[in-house]
Amino acid sequence: MNTLKNYAIRLKQELFVLYLSYKDLRTPWYAKAIAICVVAYAFSPIDLIPDFIPVLGYLDDLIVVPFGISLALKLIPPIVIEENQEKSKEIRKNAKPKNWFVGILIILIWLLLAVWIGNLIVELISR
Repeated sequence: MNTLKNYAIRLKQELFVLYLSYKDLRTPWYAKAIAICVVAYAFSPIDLIPDFIPVLGYLDDLIVVPFGISLALKLIPPIVIEENQEKSKEIRKNAKPKNWFVGILIILIWLLLAVWIGNLIVELISR
């Protein structure tokens, strides 16, 4: 259980490193693009797959976010990561920022999906 807790702590620290690295001018544009997507999704108050859905709800937290962090960290220059690890310790002392833009975007995706499914059901019923 301690191993899982340590992994979660390290993962949270790496998110803040990505957040800081995104703002660094030495980070390549493609690494910034991946980093900001991962950070925005991780800090979003709403998940793409809600946690109350059995198994699938935690899939993004257990697979997608760690994979995105790993990929982004491999694309960022090591010197940038090293410098931002120290800065991230200060940020972690404060509360986790919320990204409401991504939350609203995810809500819109769910609404569009619901409308699409609703239209399909109406078409099937009216046949």
